[in-house]
Amino acid sequence: MVQYQRYNPWKKGVEYATEEEESQNSLGFNKITTRPRFLHLLFLFLFSCSLLLVPQSCFPSNFLLYSFGYENGTLSAEMHVNTPICSSISNGTICCDRSSIRFDICFMKGDVRTHSLSSSIYLYTSRNSNALVDYVPGPNDEEEENKEEEIQHEKIKPYSRKWENSTMDTVSELHLISKRKDSGARHQCDVKHGVPAVFFSTEGFTGNAFHDFNDVILPLYITSQHFNKRVVFVIADYHDWWYSKFGDILTVLSDYPPLDFSGDNPTHCFPEAIVGLRIHDELTVDPSLMEGGKSIKDFHDLLDRAYWPRINGLIKEEEEREARRNSKGKHPSPRSSENKAKRKQKWDLIKKPKLAIMSRKGSRAITNEDLLVKMAEQIGFEVEVLRPDRTTELAKIYRVLNSSDVLVGVHGAAMTHLLFVRPSKVFIQVIPLGTEWAAETYYGEPAVKLGLNYIGYKILPRESSLYDEYEKDDPVLNDPNSVHKKGWEFTKKVYLDHQNVRLNLERFRKRLVQAYDYSFAKKNQHDNHQS
Repeated sequence: MVQYQRYNPWKKGVEYATEEEESQNSLGFNKITTRPRFLHLLFLFLFSCSLLLVPQSCFPSNFLLYSFGYENGTLSAEMHVNTPICSSISNGTICCDRSSIRFDICFMKGDVRTHSLSSSIYLYTSRNSNALVDYVPGPNDEEEENKEEEIQHEKIKPYSRKWENSTMDTVSELHLISKRKDSGARHQCDVKHGVPAVFFSTEGFTGNAFHDFNDVILPLYITSQHFNKRVVFVIADYHDWWYSKFGDILTVLSDYPPLDFSGDNPTHCFPEAIVGLRIHDELTVDPSLMEGGKSIKDFHDLLDRAYWPRINGLIKEEEEREARRNSKGKHPSPRSSENKAKRKQKWDLIKKPKLAIMSRKGSRAITNEDLLVKMAEQIGFEVEVLRPDRTTELAKIYRVLNSSDVLVGVHGAAMTHLLFVRPSKVFIQVIPLGTEWAAETYYGEPAVKLGLNYIGYKILPRESSLYDEYEKDDPVLNDPNSVHKKGWEFTKKVYLDHQNVRLNLERFRKRLVQAYDYSFAKKNQHDNHQS
């Protein structure tokens, strides 16, 4: 399920941020706020040095240029406040950006080699003068030599829920270590790759549709799409089931098979590596932070490329089964009145707007779903009810939703599949009591960014199963915000685990008619254009 309260520290206007988290935000975790402060301190330090008339003694000769982003005679991209930290690094260096509250990400450039047994990624370098940490030769004593061999050591857990300690405890920690070039003789390459690597974890909350896409798939797209498939994915905490489910997407992001980091002992060598994934916001891609201004709509296009080959295969299999069934019986006359009637009926269905209902069982189910289906059909929709589970092939879900004009569902992780709906279509989210903020933040806002026509249907207390369990003046029914203050576990127990919905069909019908009229007009407009 979506972890509501855990996102609150950076959400404007949310009450749950702790005093510590608020102070962290005010101190600034982003480049825009930290860089001016750093420059201010640097200026004061330089000024004090100038008073002593010995500014050269304050810094090494090349440090000032490095600090201001000046490298190889030109100002680097780091000078621009909108450019991410580590956007450009020198060969033989490790640079980590830990400015985000959501994720850490590190970059390694040069002679990169894996060592899965120690959960380490080594960078062998001959750099001394400009490295972030210079190697200082020690005595001939072997123990001292090994001690000095390590130039830089960074630790990172490559999963995008950095603030949530309980989740990050399940994610493997990787060690990024730079060493002297000559020490690499003891760590020879078994497999050499001519393309970069991206390291990430499939632990954490994977197995939940929202977290699969929000914490891993979308960040993977954001981090790697600019490589144009010339990249190798190295997966920490590898799970066969996860790759079986999302392999279609990885295939359109990379031309190379992924590597199981802990299960693949040979030493793999890369010219550069990214460890960790960037995330922008809930189920979205921020064009202002993407090369070429790519957006969530470009991600949807990628899903098209990922799933339609499999969908075409499914269609072909169905046609072959139908042909086999027909071959076993009598061949009907293609001009018979019965076949004409069937073809007309099929054509009428095709012209009808299609409504997909994402059904839930257990909590937050629509208890009068059968009546909802009948009402939608009476309005004029072709209706298909989806009941996916963890084993349902995503291509099959994509096929239904990508051909639908309207998606209806109750707030929950399954609403993540709104990413499968084509832009300009309609998404109606049923919002149970106590879930309004999460419903709008995690699904309503992303739907609008995708280009969907979003309708949020907030149920009334009488439409909730909680109406029969609590007194009519109970805060659970009338003041959910006061209930949220009791903590995540209490909120989850009341509003997520023990609430179902019985729609007021007369009230909900208005939304369906609105969606039908819009979809029917769009469909006829498209048909006329095709004609």
